[in-house]
Amino acid sequence: MKRILVPIDFSAEAKCAVRIAADIAHKTKSDIHLLHMVDLPEGIIDAQSGMDNSSPAAILYMKKIHERFEEVKHEPFLEGITVHETVHFQKTFDGVIEESKKQDVDLIVMGSAGTSGLKEIIIGSNTEKVVRHSDIPVLVVKKDTKKLVVNNIVFASDFSDESKNKFKDVLDFAAIFDATLHLLYVNTPHNFNTTKYVNEKISNFIADFKMDKFDITIYNDISIEKGILNFANDIDADLIALNTHGRSGLSQLFNGSIGQELANHALKPVLTFKI
Repeated sequence: MKRILVPIDFSAEAKCAVRIAADIAHKTKSDIHLLHMVDLPEGIIDAQSGMDNSSPAAILYMKKIHERFEEVKHEPFLEGITVHETVHFQKTFDGVIEESKKQDVDLIVMGSAGTSGLKEIIIGSNTEKVVRHSDIPVLVVKKDTKKLVVNNIVFASDFSDESKNKFKDVLDFAAIFDATLHLLYVNTPHNFNTTKYVNEKISNFIADFKMDKFDITIYNDISIEKGILNFANDIDADLIALNTHGRSGLSQLFNGSIGQELANHALKPVLTFKI
């Protein structure tokens, strides 16, 4: 891992994402690319260049943005990290995907204010679109995440053959932290399989990979989302890793109704890999 992209609007959620990206950058010796998206009033945007830098409003705006970038870049947790800054004049989703490709980044880190469930933390206008369309892993963190300490990762999957192509990325991320990987299959009333069947499926899934620190759990719950969160809380996991389907966002991951009663403290950082 060499480059980490963090979309930033200078909110508490975005600043948390920068702090978490710094934790990873220190471990991997990565650069951090800060991306600020601007939706300026009509008259400031120039049709050909994208920005009329000569207008007083544009000059003032860019000065203020630069000052805010400098404030962030002088945070103690970024000491020793090379930080780049970019301003794009387009919609957030489009800009994040475009910049991630342009900079050839290895990871996107985004902040979230999600409060009620796993689906809500990563399904919301811009974040969900990035997760759905990004070919690059996306790490979503809550604004009250102080530091990314990763000893235990829950990898929740159906362990289908199509999920294999990104499993090496999951292993590589776990290796950064020397974390234990907990392979989780959630059984639900609407999609129940026997223990023997699931164990054989997981064994076939991991047969081609070299794995040291891992275990396997088959967890019964009323929905996949609740099973993931309940198991993650049971073992006090530090992070949840998921495979997602780009064609439909995260809707294919969840069966049944989404539990709304889970407390805010139950939510973990979520790392998604598009398959």
